[in-house]
Amino acid sequence: MPSTKTCSFCGEKITPGKGLMFVKNDGTILYFCSSKCKKNMQLGRKPENVKWTKKARESKE
Repeated sequence: MPSTKTCSFCGEKITPGKGLMFVKNDGTILYFCSSKCKKNMQLGRKPENVKWTKKARESKE
């Protein structure tokens, strides 16, 4: 049974066979549900400050 991953940026669940896996030079692995999440992470944006992310909705409560 394949396991589901969570997006490193927005916190949403990623179904098996979908999404992107990004490996940094230091060996850390980041999982993204879309290229939108990957681009926002590379731009240095914090998920807590982006309104549409699950992490922002949780921190607001």
